[in-house]
Amino acid sequence: MTRKQRRLLMIGGAGVVLVVAVGLVLNAMRDSIVFFSTPKMVAEQQIAAGKRFRLGGVVEPGSLQRGEQLKVSFKVTDGGATLPVAYKGILPDLFREGQGVIAEGALDAAGVFEADTVLAKHDENYMPKEVADALKKDGHWKDDYGKKSPDQTTAGQASADAAEGRK
Repeated sequence: MTRKQRRLLMIGGAGVVLVVAVGLVLNAMRDSIVFFSTPKMVAEQQIAAGKRFRLGGVVEPGSLQRGEQLKVSFKVTDGGATLPVAYKGILPDLFREGQGVIAEGALDAAGVFEADTVLAKHDENYMPKEVADALKKDGHWKDDYGKKSPDQTTAGQASADAAEGRK
Protein backbone atom coordinates (compact mmCIF):
# COMPACT_ATOMS: atom_id res chain seq x y z
CA MET A 1 0.00 0.00 0.00
CA THR A 2 1.38 3.37 -0.96
CA ARG A 3 1.55 6.35 1.28
CA LYS A 4 -1.30 8.07 -0.59
CA GLN A 5 -3.56 5.02 -0.25
CA ARG A 6 -2.89 4.79 3.50
CA ARG A 7 -3.71 8.48 3.92
CA LEU A 8 -6.99 8.11 1.98
CA LEU A 9 -7.87 5.02 4.02
CA MET A 10 -7.27 6.93 7.28
CA ILE A 11 -9.35 9.91 6.11
CA GLY A 12 -12.16 7.60 4.98
CA GLY A 13 -12.08 5.70 8.29
CA ALA A 14 -12.16 8.95 10.26
CA GLY A 15 -15.11 10.12 8.14
CA VAL A 16 -17.05 6.93 8.86
CA VAL A 17 -16.35 7.23 12.59
CA LEU A 18 -17.50 10.87 12.53
CA VAL A 19 -20.74 10.02 10.70
CA VAL A 20 -21.49 7.20 13.17
CA ALA A 21 -20.77 9.48 16.15
CA VAL A 22 -23.05 12.24 14.81
CA GLY A 23 -25.78 9.66 14.16
CA LEU A 24 -25.55 8.32 17.71
CA VAL A 25 -25.69 11.82 19.23
CA LEU A 26 -28.71 12.81 17.13
CA ASN A 27 -30.48 9.56 18.00
CA ALA A 28 -29.84 10.11 21.72
CA MET A 29 -31.12 13.70 21.53
CA ARG A 30 -34.25 12.80 19.55
CA ASP A 31 -36.42 12.39 22.67
CA SER A 32 -34.80 15.31 24.50
CA ILE A 33 -35.64 17.90 21.87
CA VAL A 34 -39.31 18.05 22.95
CA PHE A 35 -39.53 19.96 26.27
CA PHE A 36 -42.55 17.95 27.40
CA SER A 37 -45.17 15.52 26.14
CA THR A 38 -48.91 16.08 26.50
CA PRO A 39 -51.17 13.28 27.77
CA LYS A 40 -52.45 12.76 24.22
CA MET A 41 -48.87 12.39 22.91
CA VAL A 42 -48.14 9.85 25.69
CA ALA A 43 -51.20 7.79 24.69
CA GLU A 44 -50.29 7.92 20.99
CA GLN A 45 -46.60 7.10 21.50
CA GLN A 46 -47.26 4.28 23.99
CA ILE A 47 -44.27 5.25 26.12
CA ALA A 48 -42.78 2.29 27.99
CA ALA A 49 -43.02 2.06 31.78
CA GLY A 50 -39.90 3.37 33.50
CA LYS A 51 -38.85 5.72 30.68
CA ARG A 52 -38.27 9.24 32.02
CA PHE A 53 -39.94 12.21 30.33
CA ARG A 54 -41.69 15.49 31.10
CA LEU A 55 -45.48 15.64 31.13
CA GLY A 56 -47.21 18.97 30.48
CA GLY A 57 -50.83 20.01 30.60
CA VAL A 58 -53.50 21.45 32.86
CA VAL A 59 -54.39 20.05 36.30
CA GLU A 60 -57.90 18.69 35.85
CA PRO A 61 -60.37 20.47 38.18
CA GLY A 62 -61.62 18.20 40.97
CA SER A 63 -58.81 15.67 40.56
CA LEU A 64 -56.42 16.84 43.30
CA GLN A 65 -56.26 14.41 46.24
CA ARG A 66 -53.89 14.82 49.17
CA GLY A 67 -52.73 11.75 51.08
CA GLU A 68 -50.48 11.07 54.04
CA GLN A 69 -46.84 12.16 54.26
CA LEU A 70 -46.95 14.70 51.39
CA LYS A 71 -48.41 12.19 48.90
CA VAL A 72 -50.50 13.92 46.25
CA SER A 73 -52.36 12.61 43.24
CA PHE A 74 -54.00 14.57 40.45
CA LYS A 75 -54.80 14.27 36.76
CA VAL A 76 -53.15 16.19 33.94
CA THR A 77 -55.17 16.84 30.80
CA ASP A 78 -54.68 18.55 27.46
CA GLY A 79 -58.31 18.34 26.42
CA GLY A 80 -57.66 15.25 24.31
CA ALA A 81 -56.47 12.81 26.96
CA THR A 82 -55.98 12.64 30.73
CA LEU A 83 -53.14 11.02 32.65
CA PRO A 84 -53.12 10.30 36.42
CA VAL A 85 -50.08 11.63 38.30
CA ALA A 86 -48.69 10.60 41.69
CA TYR A 87 -46.20 12.85 43.50
CA LYS A 88 -44.59 12.81 46.92
CA GLY A 89 -43.26 16.16 48.06
CA ILE A 90 -44.15 19.78 48.56
CA LEU A 91 -46.06 21.25 45.63
CA PRO A 92 -45.13 24.72 44.32
CA ASP A 93 -47.08 27.65 45.81
CA LEU A 94 -48.68 28.41 42.43
CA PHE A 95 -49.93 24.82 41.93
CA ARG A 96 -53.71 24.57 41.74
CA GLU A 97 -56.46 22.87 39.78
CA GLY A 98 -57.18 24.30 36.35
CA GLN A 99 -53.64 25.68 35.98
CA GLY A 100 -50.71 24.70 33.76
CA VAL A 101 -48.20 22.21 35.12
CA ILE A 102 -45.11 20.35 33.96
CA ALA A 103 -44.10 17.20 35.84
CA GLU A 104 -40.94 15.16 35.37
CA GLY A 105 -40.85 11.43 36.05
CA ALA A 106 -41.86 8.10 34.50
CA LEU A 107 -44.91 5.91 33.97
CA ASP A 108 -45.34 2.92 36.27
CA ALA A 109 -46.70 -0.47 35.16
CA ALA A 110 -50.28 0.63 35.96
CA GLY A 111 -50.03 3.68 33.67
CA VAL A 112 -49.74 6.23 36.49
CA PHE A 113 -47.14 8.96 35.96
CA GLU A 114 -44.83 8.88 39.01
CA ALA A 115 -43.48 12.44 39.19
CA ASP A 116 -40.38 13.39 41.13
CA THR A 117 -40.50 17.06 40.09
CA VAL A 118 -43.56 19.30 39.62
CA LEU A 119 -43.36 22.80 38.14
CA ALA A 120 -46.36 25.14 38.25
CA LYS A 121 -47.20 28.01 35.95
CA HIS A 122 -45.58 31.32 36.76
CA ASP A 123 -48.52 33.72 36.27
CA GLU A 124 -52.25 33.70 35.61
CA ASN A 125 -51.84 34.05 31.83
CA TYR A 126 -49.32 31.25 31.29
CA MET A 127 -50.27 28.14 29.40
CA PRO A 128 -47.68 26.06 27.56
CA LYS A 129 -47.93 26.78 23.83
CA GLU A 130 -48.26 23.10 22.97
CA VAL A 131 -51.13 22.69 25.45
CA ALA A 132 -52.92 25.77 24.10
CA ASP A 133 -52.45 24.50 20.54
CA ALA A 134 -53.74 21.03 21.50
CA LEU A 135 -56.81 22.56 23.21
CA LYS A 136 -57.52 24.71 20.14
CA LYS A 137 -57.01 21.79 17.75
CA ASP A 138 -59.36 19.52 19.71
CA GLY A 139 -62.03 22.23 20.04
CA HIS A 140 -61.69 22.59 23.83
CA TRP A 141 -60.20 26.09 23.79
CA LYS A 142 -62.25 28.76 25.54
CA ASP A 143 -61.71 32.38 24.57
CA ASP A 144 -61.79 33.38 28.24
CA TYR A 145 -58.68 31.34 29.23
CA GLY A 146 -56.32 33.75 30.93
CA LYS A 147 -58.93 36.51 31.24
CA LYS A 148 -60.27 37.88 34.51
CA SER A 149 -63.64 36.76 35.80
CA PRO A 150 -66.53 39.27 35.65
CA ASP A 151 -66.33 39.75 39.45
CA GLN A 152 -62.63 40.65 39.24
CA THR A 153 -63.25 43.01 36.33
CA THR A 154 -66.12 44.77 38.16
CA ALA A 155 -64.06 45.06 41.35
CA GLY A 156 -61.10 46.36 39.37
CA GLN A 157 -63.29 48.94 37.62
CA ALA A 158 -64.78 50.03 40.96
CA SER A 159 -61.26 50.50 42.36
CA ALA A 160 -60.25 52.51 39.30
CA ASP A 161 -63.40 54.67 39.57
CA ALA A 162 -62.74 55.26 43.28
CA ALA A 163 -59.12 56.24 42.55
CA GLU A 164 -60.26 58.74 39.91
CA GLY A 165 -62.82 60.20 42.32
CA ARG A 166 -60.11 60.99 44.86
CA LYS A 167 -58.06 63.05 42.39
